[in-house]
Amino acid sequence: MSNWHRSQVNRGFQVLSRTGTGLFRPRPHSILARIRDEIDSLAHKSPSRFALLVFTALIMVFTVLFSLPIASADRTITPLHDALFTAVSVICVTGLTTVDMATHWSAFGNILVFVGVNIGGIGVLTLASLMGLVISRRLGLRAKLMAASDSNPSRIHAGPVNEGQTVRLGEVGSLLVTVAVSALVIEVAVAAMLFPRMLSAGVATGTALWHSFYYAAMAFTNTGFNPNVGGLDEFADDYWFLGALMIGVFLGSLGFPVIYAFARGLRKPRLWSLHVKLTLVTTIVLMILGMIIYIVLEFDNPKTFGSLNAGDTIFQSLFMSVMTRSGGFATIDVSDLHGSSLLLSDMLMFIGGGSASTAGGIKVTTLAILFLAAFAEARGKQEMEAFGRRIPSDILRLSVSVVLWGATTVAVASILILHISKEPFDVVLFDVISAFATCGLSTGLTADLPPEGVYVMAATMFMGRVGTVTLAAALAARHSRQLFKRPEERPIVG
Repeated sequence: MSNWHRSQVNRGFQVLSRTGTGLFRPRPHSILARIRDEIDSLAHKSPSRFALLVFTALIMVFTVLFSLPIASADRTITPLHDALFTAVSVICVTGLTTVDMATHWSAFGNILVFVGVNIGGIGVLTLASLMGLVISRRLGLRAKLMAASDSNPSRIHAGPVNEGQTVRLGEVGSLLVTVAVSALVIEVAVAAMLFPRMLSAGVATGTALWHSFYYAAMAFTNTGFNPNVGGLDEFADDYWFLGALMIGVFLGSLGFPVIYAFARGLRKPRLWSLHVKLTLVTTIVLMILGMIIYIVLEFDNPKTFGSLNAGDTIFQSLFMSVMTRSGGFATIDVSDLHGSSLLLSDMLMFIGGGSASTAGGIKVTTLAILFLAAFAEARGKQEMEAFGRRIPSDILRLSVSVVLWGATTVAVASILILHISKEPFDVVLFDVISAFATCGLSTGLTADLPPEGVYVMAATMFMGRVGTVTLAAALAARHSRQLFKRPEERPIVG
């Protein structure tokens, strides 16, 4: 080899660096390019941790923005605990607040709320996938796994599985497009339903337009913030307005994989996956069952539905049943509910909505899996079955883990809030579950908490929104594989 050729080869090796995959690529010359490649490397090595970092970074950025004087109506600095709590509530699409959302924030602050709930509504893993796509300018296998895990958390738990998936890896690109398009279309449609009702109520055109999109975003993202001082008092008897909110909340709580299945084949339900069928059936059953129980429990309560006729009682009970699943809107004062109704609300909030949705909770499919397991055990079957499909046992273990972790989070937070606030247990439990399930309904406790209580509730919201499976996967850098089996012994259960 000549000296000239040797010098060119050496020069080439000086600008090449070996990657983790054993391939060579040009070493970035600019600082931004190096930062981009470092973030891209982190996203490939640990997608779940990268997602958590993105989620945490968003909360920190919005905390700073909410703290700015320009974000408040009186141009003062919002205290740190209020700014942080609002940021977590916005990004986690919860709806709980420690300040009056209708009067505290300026136009800039309200825009932050609107943008934040739409970002949070996309979901932590889907958001991380989109950012990874922008950073790396491509959607590789790891990024596809990360996005697909938002529709099937078992991918994070045990990698790709053999049973039919809600979304196949090759369809992740289409799923991400569906996420953005569905959110836009549904919010615009709900806003179009709300706008004329606001005009007929005498609201100025500009205010009506803004509030229509604000309410639409809060409904679809299952957040429940109100831009009006009196909340929904002005529209408490407007069933068209309340019906539009219920439609937005219902569609947002189904989950993007279900919406994606609708987009692919709405008229072919036989082709829907098991996840779609379980989500729809469980959601509708819970919605109707909740409505019936609210009617039974509250028909004689003069502070809630006792003074209404039969038709109004049915509609308001249905509205309450839908909103306790994570919607966060209310036409009554929650603190006026009977203790039995508060407990029912706790149960509905803890269950929440569909997987990969804007709703929180342990998810309806988790509840469905537990009931299917109990039903299979009662019939003496070793395997769970539904809609002609077999469900593997590892999904049951994952469901039990989700419920246990959720119950532990609620228990610890309740103990802390009880100690801090000295309020009754039923009131504390309601607000804590509302925070964990990112619902947003409140008895009024959250707004009166001291700063230390506010931080506890913020942490509870974060734990509830991030999701137990994602958090567990992020904390575990590696999954060890056991190559041997110990002797079996059966303990007594029950």
